[in-house]
Formats: sequence, structure tokens, C-alpha cells
Amino acid sequence: MESASPRVGVVLCGCGRFDGSEIHESVLTLLNLVEAGATPVCLAPDEEQWAVCDHFSGEAREGESRNMLQESARIARGEVQTLASANAGELDALILPGGSGAAKNLCDFAAAGAEAKVHPDLAELIRQMHAAGKPIGAICIAPAIVALVLGDQGVSLTLGGTDGAAEQAAQTGAKMIPSRVDQIVVDEVHRVVSTPAYILAQNIAETQAGIRKLVAQVLAFCAVPS
Repeated sequence: MESASPRVGVVLCGCGRFDGSEIHESVLTLLNLVEAGATPVCLAPDEEQWAVCDHFSGEAREGESRNMLQESARIARGEVQTLASANAGELDALILPGGSGAAKNLCDFAAAGAEAKVHPDLAELIRQMHAAGKPIGAICIAPAIVALVLGDQGVSLTLGGTDGAAEQAAQTGAKMIPSRVDQIVVDEVHRVVSTPAYILAQNIAETQAGIRKLVAQVLAFCAVPS
């Protein structure tokens, strides 16, 4: 669909880098979208997250559970919809911020690597967006999700380097391209944009450099029909 203000789905999965969505990456995504005149549509699974972590110590807290939708509402200031209700026909683009939750809540890439499974609602949304020629942006570890869904089509992505997570993602068939923290990798054919963010970034300013470019390119794709 085309509109004066592109509607961009932003997929969240909790609040905090150890057990949900990375807050800086999520907020910078929302900020850059709004500043560019787009309308963010925050989405999150209405399910329990993989664990609850103490973000001071980084350790998991035994016996606690939190809901991804409720936790994502902290970032979205309450304006968040269930991932299950997402309709690709009502979105112009999709962006996935990173954080450990992207690799543990939205898929199990952190544990299973190239054999991981993506949350079925998200996998279907990505497939529908891609089939419609609508752009997809992926930040930090989130390109691994796109690799798991679209890797067999040879999509180009970045996870910063070429070893570790990137090596696992490459086993899906995705082309993993090295990049600097302030760079984006653009797949013109598949209309997919990715940036390393906190995989490489040392601070929020470095994170902003890549996310600003990613949002700009995603919206540029929105302006040009596939």
C-alpha cells in the first residue's frame, strides 16, 4: 500500500537488551521514523519471554516471568499491537531492532544457530512483506531472523563481521557482508537493509549512525514501487 505517511511495523519482544528488545536501538528506530514523517506501528508477541534478566548484573532471575507485549509497551508508551494481529497489507515496511530477545524470543538462533526456528507469526509476516516487495530493515542480531526466513533466496545481510553469528547465518544461504558500525548493507533485489548497531557500537551515538541510514533507506524503498 502507498500513503503520504508510510506505516512501518517495528517488531519488539520485551524491554532490555538481555531478555528483550535493545532499548536504544528500538527508540532510535522510532525516533528516526517519526522525524522522517513515517508512522511506526509497534508489534510484539503476546507471550512469555524466554527469561527475566537483571539488567544490572546481566544474570537471569529464577522463578520470574514477563509478557513480551506488556514489556514492549514500556518502549512503545502503550501503543503496541499483538504480532498475531499484524497484516502485511496494512504496512508499508517492517523493521526489526536487536537485543538478545531477537535471538531468543523471536527465534532460537542463540541456541540453535542455522537450524533455528523463527516465531511463526513473524516468519509469516516477513514472507508476506517480502512477497509484496515491501522493504525490511534488520538491526544488530535481527538480520539472523531474516536469514532464517529468506536465506534460501540468497538475501544479503550484515552482522558486522564474518565469524560467529555471521558464520551461522551464512549457513542458511544468506550472503553475509562485513560492515562498519556506521554502515548499512542494502539488498536492492530483495529490498532488505541491515546494520550492525550494538554488535559493534560502543555507545548510542555510534548506534544512531547506522540506524539513521537504515531508516532512510527503508523509507526510500517505500517511495519506489517494487
